[in-house]
Amino acid sequence: MDVLLATFLAAALAETGDKTQLLVMALAARYGRTGPILLGLALAALAGSLAAAFAGAWLHDLVTPRATALLVALALAFAGVSGLIGGQRPEVGFHWKTGALITAAASIFIVELGDKTQLLTAALAAQFDSLFFAAAGATAGMVAANVPAALLADRLATAPLRQARVGIAVLFLVASFVVAVISLELI
Repeated sequence: MDVLLATFLAAALAETGDKTQLLVMALAARYGRTGPILLGLALAALAGSLAAAFAGAWLHDLVTPRATALLVALALAFAGVSGLIGGQRPEVGFHWKTGALITAAASIFIVELGDKTQLLTAALAAQFDSLFFAAAGATAGMVAANVPAALLADRLATAPLRQARVGIAVLFLVASFVVAVISLELI
């Protein structure tokens, strides 16, 4: 059950101010309906999280426990650095002629490919050797972080998301350092 909470928190924090959240806000504003956007988000989050958790669970048997701990540290560092760098709304899906559900599911899935949330999910699935709990936690975390973006798109557009993203990025970098030091037994 630890993996469920860990992936939920990692995904929810990683999504705050991230390009997926900005895409959800833009899609909610474009279509004016949050139901299909949230369903598309949930489907894309589940598909991406299952793929990442599968990769992590597969990797668990191939490497040592210390290596999986270092993978978690690396994923946290990647999340921190990408949080300091990014934050622009992706342009995918805005000219598609599909409906809100298909556009949301496909564009969010595409935007999330190789994203920090997927890397964190894979690393935590490898650390805990748990495919389904890691995928469930990451999916729930992504949805939880993006529901306000869909429901409050107009108000969140002026919110200080950049400051929140930078603060969370620093938190990820500190956590990365701590996990690396502990896994390398430097203290």
